[in-house]
Amino acid sequence: MAYDADVIVIGAGLAGLVATAELVAAGRKVILLDQEPEQSIGGQAHWSFGGLFLVDSPEQRRMRVRDSRDLALQDWLGTAGFDRQEDHWPRRWAEAYIDFASGEKRAWLHTRGVRFFPVVGWAERGGYDARGHGNSVPRFHITWGTGPGLLAPFERRVREGVDRGLVQVRFRHRVTALSGSGGTLDTVSGEVLELSDAPRGTASGREVVGAFELRAQAVIITSGGIGGNHDLVRAQWPGRLGAPPARMLSGVPAHVDGLMLGVAERAGAHHINGDRMWHYTEGIENWDPIWARHGIRILPGPSSLWLDARGRRLPVPLFPGFDTLGTLEHIMRSGHDHTWFVLDRKTIGKEFALSGSEQNPDLTGRSVRGVLNRARVAVPAPVQAFMDNGVDFVVEDDLSALVRGMNALTDEPLIDEEELRREITARDREITNPFTKDLQVMAIRGARRYLGDKLIRTAAPHRILDARSGPLIAVRLSILTRKSLGGLETDLSSRVLDGRGNVLAGLYAAGEAAGFGGGGMHGYRSLEGTFLGGCILSGRTAGRAAARSVD
Repeated sequence: MAYDADVIVIGAGLAGLVATAELVAAGRKVILLDQEPEQSIGGQAHWSFGGLFLVDSPEQRRMRVRDSRDLALQDWLGTAGFDRQEDHWPRRWAEAYIDFASGEKRAWLHTRGVRFFPVVGWAERGGYDARGHGNSVPRFHITWGTGPGLLAPFERRVREGVDRGLVQVRFRHRVTALSGSGGTLDTVSGEVLELSDAPRGTASGREVVGAFELRAQAVIITSGGIGGNHDLVRAQWPGRLGAPPARMLSGVPAHVDGLMLGVAERAGAHHINGDRMWHYTEGIENWDPIWARHGIRILPGPSSLWLDARGRRLPVPLFPGFDTLGTLEHIMRSGHDHTWFVLDRKTIGKEFALSGSEQNPDLTGRSVRGVLNRARVAVPAPVQAFMDNGVDFVVEDDLSALVRGMNALTDEPLIDEEELRREITARDREITNPFTKDLQVMAIRGARRYLGDKLIRTAAPHRILDARSGPLIAVRLSILTRKSLGGLETDLSSRVLDGRGNVLAGLYAAGEAAGFGGGGMHGYRSLEGTFLGGCILSGRTAGRAAARSVD
């Protein structure tokens, strides 16, 4: 039986586009399949902030940040906590990723037209010892153009492949089975879904109007993770993080359903580390949602007072922006799914950024004027829109009214005004002296020693109850689903392995479907800015390896 293409790529997100672009560069014929309509090309990456983890970059050096491969690897391994037999390939992928991020990554992207915002962000600061979790230095590089800007050069190369007759892109094709002959997985079959004009990210319908079967010498799975499938998230939820939340927001559209992982498993692929996942604790309901249960993540500076559902400060070092999964574990053992930020207008104006391309029109639109205006206004327009319209925001001039508003947002009044007043007053006393025993206040002062934080990300230390900094603001925070950290086990050529460690001939995986490489290169936790970069490295690797494998 003849082949329909040299390679079939399943999934038109970032990893799939990168893999296809590499195949086009090698002159291979490709069929690119995706269950969504054309308007959703690029998948989750389109909605992203465009953050990329780079090591010893020109942007870091200009900000007086000293970084190195060895320091980055120390941080990665201290964060990942690899401790399983099946972590062999994930660890090797982690080392390969550090080599990529400290080596050719920036230059390779630069030749494709990718540019970066000059101020480097400091995500996942850790707060433990030198060998523990977290980034020792700022490494979060924001793509100029955010997610769409990162996708653009790869989508352009894929469309050039279409024009050259090398690529067929078939949307509304949902894969339901993989099979093969002669020991090679070379056949992809599934359902053709009804055409849809649903806007990007919205539900596109699942009515089946036909079937398909295609053959190729190699198949690459780049179908993403499970973040939009709350049932699957709960089924794989690890006991170490407590009970799964009764209520979660979705940081990704519903089509991020994880169903292709099951298809691959039924074909013999080894799915590992399914209990490792990455969900955010600073989720807020989108006041203008695109998909069901649409949540937005706050990218916080270090100054907000973080309280549990009963108004108690979270323990050290669970400050805003320090340890995502450590905070998640603490929350899920508290008996409640939500927490609170308490802050003021002075803090929110400087320290709140919102994740997502649509929440950052200045960066997404590559508007220098827009970025400068953001720095000039008291509160950026997207944040002000949430203050005005968001159901999770309480804005009041005095603490009594703030507490009444907080208690009105929950099923029962859990916040005691006098106790909260004592907590804030005690914290405020520490601000009046250059010395302090409050480690969060120390962290704020330490952050401002970094020029990037001082300029745009960390407010000068001040008293929350100082009326000159008001009004007071409380933000109810929910758990926000996002990424799978586990996936299909692959070797360093992105070849999928079976449960005995043998290569499944003809089958490759990349992106989130492969745990961004190896079946879980992040281990238990991420350093941030590593998801898009993982899609790029593993997609490139899979595309190049598949290109070499075909006749």
